[in-house]
Order: sequence, then C-alpha cells, then structure tokens
Amino acid sequence: GEAIEKLSRLQAKTARVERDGKLLDIPTEQVVAGDVLVIRPGERIPVDGTVIDGSSNVDESMISGEPLPVAKAAGAIVVGGTINKTGAFRFRADKVGRDTMLAQIIRMVEQAQGSKLPIQTLVDRVTAWFVPAVIALAVITFLVWFFVGPEPALTHALVNAVAVLIIACPCAMGLAVPTSIVVGGGRAAELGVLFRKGEALQELRNVQLVVVDKTGTVTKGRPELTDLVTAQGFVEDDVLTLVASVEAQSEHPIAEAIVKAAEAKGLAVPKAQKFASVTGYGIEAEVDGRKISVGADRFMEKLGLSVEVFAEAAARLGDEGKTPLYAAVDGKLAAVIAVADPLKPSSRDAISALQAMGVEVAMVTGDNRRTAEAIARQVGIDKVVAEVLPEGKVKAIHEMRVDGKKLAFVGDGINDAPALAEADIGIAIGTGTDVAIESADVVLVGGDLSGAVSAIAMSRATMTNIKQNLFWAFGYNVALVPVAAGVLYPAFGWLLSPMIAAGAMALSSVFVLGNALRLKTVKVGETK
Repeated sequence: GEAIEKLSRLQAKTARVERDGKLLDIPTEQVVAGDVLVIRPGERIPVDGTVIDGSSNVDESMISGEPLPVAKAAGAIVVGGTINKTGAFRFRADKVGRDTMLAQIIRMVEQAQGSKLPIQTLVDRVTAWFVPAVIALAVITFLVWFFVGPEPALTHALVNAVAVLIIACPCAMGLAVPTSIVVGGGRAAELGVLFRKGEALQELRNVQLVVVDKTGTVTKGRPELTDLVTAQGFVEDDVLTLVASVEAQSEHPIAEAIVKAAEAKGLAVPKAQKFASVTGYGIEAEVDGRKISVGADRFMEKLGLSVEVFAEAAARLGDEGKTPLYAAVDGKLAAVIAVADPLKPSSRDAISALQAMGVEVAMVTGDNRRTAEAIARQVGIDKVVAEVLPEGKVKAIHEMRVDGKKLAFVGDGINDAPALAEADIGIAIGTGTDVAIESADVVLVGGDLSGAVSAIAMSRATMTNIKQNLFWAFGYNVALVPVAAGVLYPAFGWLLSPMIAAGAMALSSVFVLGNALRLKTVKVGETK
C-alpha cells in the first residue's frame, strides 16, 4: 500500500484553468480534455497535455528517473504529477482522470500486487489438502492417547490433539506467496518497473535471452547532431551557425537535428538567401553574403574540393554506422558533420549488466544492417537481425527460441507490438506507444534498458524470497506437528504445551511477513 500511496501523493489536488476568459482554480478531477491550463513556477502539473506557449524546465524524475529537469516549449508533452521548475507556460489537457500516465501507473501497481502467480496455485492445492490432513491427524492423536496413553488418558488426549490443531499453520503457507508479491511489486514500482501481468514476476527470473529493438530502446529514437569536425582555420560554432542557417530551409529530419543543435548552444541562426537543392548531391545557399554548400562527399568533389583531410574522421564515423556530410564555406572545405540516432546513456551499462547476470542479449531491428551492427558493437551485442518488418521480428523470435529458451523482448513502437505479444515475456519501454505498452507484460517507466535489469533482479529476488517463505512454512509444519502429536514422548517424555504451540504458530506467520518485507531493501543487482 505504501508504494501506491506514494504514487497517489504525486497527483496535484487543484488545477488553474482558463474558462470563459477567466482563470479558475478547480479540483483536478474536474479538468476535462481540451481545457487550457496555466502552470506557474514550482507547481505540480495536474494532468497530461501539450504545451501551447511559454517555456520552462520540468522535473520528470518520477517518470524517467533522470535528476536533470527537461526543457519544455510549445509542442512539448508534459505529464501529470511532474513538477514545474523555473518558467511559466500554458498547456492543453490531453489525458485526464484515469487516462493520465500517473493513474495508469497506479492501476498497474494495484493489478500486479493483486495478481496470483502460478506457484500460488500449487500452494493453494497443497493447503487445501493440508487442513483436512491436520484435522485427521488431531483425531488420530486423540484416539492414540486416549486408548494407549498414560493416565489421565482423556486429559493427555485432549491437550495433545488441541496442540496439533493450534501449531499447524496453513496461514504461514497461505501468506508465503502473496506477501512477497505485494512487497516485491511495490519495490519494483519504486525502481520504475511495472508488472502488468503477475506471471511475468515469476517467469522473468528464468529468462535466458533478452531480444531488444534498436530505435527508441537502445538508441534515443530521434536524430541528433553527434559529430562536427572543422578544418584548419574554421571555428566550430561559426560553421554550425552557417550550416544551420542553410538547413533551416529544409524539412529533412537531418536538417532539423542540425538546427536544434545550434539552438541548444544558443547560436543565433540568420535567414539564408538563394536556397537551392542540388538533387542527389546536397543543398546550398548564401548566409550573410557567404556561400554555403552542404552535402555528401560527391558534392564536394563536384565543387572541386578534396575530402581527404577528413579521411580518418570519415572512417571512424563509418565504423560507428554514421553517414558523414561535408560543409564548404566560400569554396573551401570547412567541416565534416554526422547526424545519427545516438545511444541512450544507460544502454551500454544495462546490456553489460544483463550479460553479467547470465542473460544473452540480441538485437532485432528494421534499420539497415550497417547501422544496426555498428550500434551492436558499441553496446556489446553479438547477435543482430536487421532490415526486418514487424512480422520479421516475430519470425526472428521463433528462430531464437531454441532448446526451450525462455525469451523476453524489449521494444517501444507500434511495430514492436507483435513481437512483444509473441515473446514469453514482453517488456515495453514506458516512453513508447500505447499499443506497445498494451501488448507487454512488463512496463519500464524510466524509458531505458536499465529497467530490464531491475525487472529481472526483482523477479529473482521475489522468487527467492517466496521459496524461503515456503521452505520455512512447510518445514515448520513438518517438524513441529509431529512434536505436538507427541512423537518425542516415548523417548524423552516431552510434550508440547498448547500455549507454546500457539506462540510458535504466530511466530511462523510473523517470520514469513518479516522475510517478505526484506524485499523493500533490494538493490538492483542483488537477488537475495
């Protein structure tokens, strides 16, 4: 309950809404989709929506786990429960009430904590036999002591039969699994792992192979300027300003990435003149009276410029799966540029951690083979299946699932939904599409692969904890029920008082609960 309570406290109680030209403070539950809300510095964002105007930095650590605030401007998505830091802005409510991300997270935690694992079914069957067996043993104990035992026979028979009934503890067996699920599920939620289906909490511990999608899972899923190497006599910021001015006239995603890189550095991007696209080669324009040309190496050759000076840099970019672009200023080669979908900062460490846990990692992607293999090399993945359609990902999973290997798939996009459903356990990146999340068994709220490490670690820790609880509960009953029945009396003259039996019975349940609560302190990488 503590995990859910913490999440519930993240919900804003009131919202400032524009209605009929007035600003009204209303309870958050009265906000409807389409309302325009005003957020001031320091306020908690009430619902999910899209920024209309204004700008700020928002603390999204509850969703992403990242401590640094995220810049928000017009068009950016904001999530209910996150905290506005510095600026003010207006946004349109898109998801309210039960549809917000925070409400969905709370719902998933509740479902996971209330779910029944396959191992619980076995325990239920054993317990169903255990109770009548104990009653039968109590009756046998009474009859043996009454007819064979010493005087006073009736007193001995009653005391020992009652001791058997009291010391037998089906409650410890019944508590062994659900208490671990509740505590383990809550701890997993704190680590950013939501188990949509209870079976995944049990089955993840046996995963031998994790198959990951590339775009949006291992990489950020959006192109960024990753490299800009200038020729002698040119300054990086000056070249970036000129190139961004030309690229601002283009609608290509690469152009957008270059412009965003310039804006992120606070560079003023002047308007380019005489823009022209040279089909198959690149683009050119004039900026502040200077002629700028940007394109592939063949464009530079067409302009009579040799790119040999950047041969080493171009070779390195090629090894990293990036395609180099070149920029010329006033007929002189100025820089080599690369725009690519960069790795998420945590991907390399997460994959290393999975491999250290004895889990094999493979990549399946629709991207071209050269880029996929370059990314795989950077993160330490040996097996790569590239250039496949969504149905190709399903086929790849079938082919990898050899010798009964338990397989998990991690993805984020609509095209990953079939593979998420096909895998033994589907793990969706929480920042991905709703379709992917609905197809998955586990959701990683933080949006990166380190959540998969936490998920497997929590599955192993929870199942270890359950086994400890069951061993104690069953071992306690097997050892002490015969003692209560009086098996030690002939040899040692020992009998068990019903009062001591009652204390021992209570202790067994307390022990199981106490052991389950140890899961609250589990750190990622630990399994006990």
